[in-house]
Amino acid sequence: MSIKFANTATWVLRITASLILLQTLFFKFTAAQESVYIFSTIGMEPWGRIGTGILELISSSLILIPAATLFGSLLAIGLMTGAIFFHLTKLGISVQNDGGQLFIYALIVLVCSVALVFLTRKSLIGILTNKQ
Repeated sequence: MSIKFANTATWVLRITASLILLQTLFFKFTAAQESVYIFSTIGMEPWGRIGTGILELISSSLILIPAATLFGSLLAIGLMTGAIFFHLTKLGISVQNDGGQLFIYALIVLVCSVALVFLTRKSLIGILTNKQ
């Protein structure tokens, strides 16, 4: 894989994941009806909605910083794994007749984040082996 292609792919993944994460923040922080419904259903309203929003803001910011992409991606993987878990166990794929849009967004962010961890794995290996 060429360096230019890898760099372009990394930025496409970063922007895709960050845009989705940032777009959903408006609904979490303004207590939109759908967000309140979701977090009430899973028993985490309001602290879960606000806390998740803060973590998603941190994750999306870190993903956009090249030196911190790995950490933002790992955080996003954790957040999206939780979101997918609740969709599959308590919420259902489609929430309030959204046609599964939020579930699909969670899957897209998860795939982008896993790909980003793969693409930035050298920094993870350096951290784990204490080599910079």
